[in-house]
Amino acid sequence: MTASPDVIDDAPKAQEHPLPSATLGGDSKRSIEQFTLLLFITVPFLALAAAIPLAWGWGVSWLDLTLMVVFYYIGCHGITIGFHRYFTHGSFKAKRPLRIALAIAGSLAVEGPLVRWVADHRKHHKFSDAEGDPHSPWRFGETVPALMKGLWWAHIGWMFDEEQTPQHKYAPDLIKDDAIRRVSRQFVVWTLVSLLLPALIGGLATWSWQGAATAFFWGSLVRVALLHHVTWSINSICHAVGKRPFKSRDRSGNVWWLAVLSCGESWHNLHHADPTSARHGVMKGQLDSSARIIRWFEKAGWAYDVRWPSEARIDARRKEETAEAA
Repeated sequence: MTASPDVIDDAPKAQEHPLPSATLGGDSKRSIEQFTLLLFITVPFLALAAAIPLAWGWGVSWLDLTLMVVFYYIGCHGITIGFHRYFTHGSFKAKRPLRIALAIAGSLAVEGPLVRWVADHRKHHKFSDAEGDPHSPWRFGETVPALMKGLWWAHIGWMFDEEQTPQHKYAPDLIKDDAIRRVSRQFVVWTLVSLLLPALIGGLATWSWQGAATAFFWGSLVRVALLHHVTWSINSICHAVGKRPFKSRDRSGNVWWLAVLSCGESWHNLHHADPTSARHGVMKGQLDSSARIIRWFEKAGWAYDVRWPSEARIDARRKEETAEAA
């Protein structure tokens, strides 16, 4: 029996021969990777915490804000369209240049190597909000103290867990691709590009060190911190609260106030009800910029075989009371 085209096969694949590593050096480098991850989280977060008082007393230029917004949405869509809808779930097929561009754009978000990101997310879907889920906020129970602990775990804590998702088991298709594996292993390089490019642009545009410094603060540190916490909120907030009009086997919910910042990812209930759908915001008024850009890629001929949800497909996934109300 063949698998349904509407469901991605996240199950482990048997491998005749070991595949080359796509991590940052393997298990022996685990402590270095954890320390680096800690820096990537804490330094931008401190910058985000300092942003408001600094803007009040020091000021921020339109160039700084433009760099912050532009690089934010490049990285955000790199994650949502590239790492998530394309590489993890196969919501569409992409020609080779777009495939590599999406891998690089997602890496600029500084959320970890591509192959590791995809492996973790595929495991999340396999065990969503159940034992084995890497980042469920319900991990410690349903009491208020347990949920508070679980929200912290789902938001940040899980990334420091010693247990790592086996990439050969959950992302063998990406490891086999030499170009994608190379982009994944070059995560540190793309991180440096992501952090230094705004400063370079700011310095050249103003022809001053101060312009470079403020561009680095806003376009690099604050931007990365904001994007991190928005992305992590999908793991934590969107699995704890929100409306659930669609049938899913977990507690994924739609959180409207995160939609614009998350590029459409916070319409999370539909995503878990239909993981391979290229559009997550399927109801009236649900903004989904990632789906819009995928549509542009399709019209340009760069993307094809896009899995757009039909009305029948959406209706089949509605809860009965929702379907009756509609």
